[in-house]
Amino acid sequence: MTDQMQRIVLASRPDGTPTADNFRLETAALPTPAEGEILVRVEFMSLDPYMRGRMDDAKSYAKPVPVGGLMEGGSVGEVLVSNSKDFAPGDKVFGPFGWATHAAAPASLCRKVDPDLAPITTSLGALGMPGFTGWLGLTEFGRPKKGETLVVAAATGPVGSMVGQIAKSLGLRTVGIAGGADKCALATDHFGFDACLDHSAYDDAKSLRAAIKDACPDGVDIYFENVGGKVLDAVLPLMNPHGRIPICGMIAWYNAGGLGANAQSEALTAPRLWRTILVNFLSVNGFIISNHWNRFPEFLAEVGPKVGSGEISIQEDITEGLENAPQAFIDLLTGGNVGKAIVKVG
Repeated sequence: MTDQMQRIVLASRPDGTPTADNFRLETAALPTPAEGEILVRVEFMSLDPYMRGRMDDAKSYAKPVPVGGLMEGGSVGEVLVSNSKDFAPGDKVFGPFGWATHAAAPASLCRKVDPDLAPITTSLGALGMPGFTGWLGLTEFGRPKKGETLVVAAATGPVGSMVGQIAKSLGLRTVGIAGGADKCALATDHFGFDACLDHSAYDDAKSLRAAIKDACPDGVDIYFENVGGKVLDAVLPLMNPHGRIPICGMIAWYNAGGLGANAQSEALTAPRLWRTILVNFLSVNGFIISNHWNRFPEFLAEVGPKVGSGEISIQEDITEGLENAPQAFIDLLTGGNVGKAIVKVG
């Protein structure tokens, strides 16, 4: 077993969109697991939009990554050494191992992954935090009913594709929004959406709104919000009375400190937003998935077999090499990925 590892740390805080200079690849000594910890060789690591928020020194629901600190993230790999009765060498395990080739972590923060249920990469997407986010947000806060219409942006990502497929299985009309004709084709042909609109084909929210209205002749009952920006501005006036908006993210604004470039000129002003919510009796629920981990076994029991059998489709975008993780992450933030963004570490 090697005595060294590689890791990527936050070299500096980004000003707007991250650049390669904000990251640094380092070589370090292999960690020694303490009592109750396991040492893991990482095989695949996840890239997720929330990581952008961790790069800013701003108050949020989680502490920021310190400059010089390991970039945070979930990974899956093989146990090399175990000081826990719950894991043995050779076990496949998911945990908060960060952007690194190896990691020592408390066993209490890790969980076994069953490679016989589905490929272990699914623990980072469809059967991990993103898929769980889609399932929980839709079923708990979207409260879907047969015959309703759902709209979700980033429709080919791991959250949006899970939302769309579950909603479709429950008898809803599903309309996705994605960036580019290829992604829209993937949404309808692979994930089974009834329709998908290319947001990049529309210059502004008004023109996108007209296209969404055509795709949703009965209005919108559920808008699963994970993007913000132009899409939110386009969808909001189309919401039906008693519509529901689960909110799990706003990637369109992440590179501008959470408020968005040209925030002062955004058409979606607070008074207009609040009035629309009021007069249409909308239910708007923000949620952070880490507050709902008690529901994860229920999700895994329900969705795991469907992913394993292919009833729920997946799409993974795998980048080779830890050293290429920063560029893959930058691409993710601008929609350059097709499916769940994953890095094959080793």
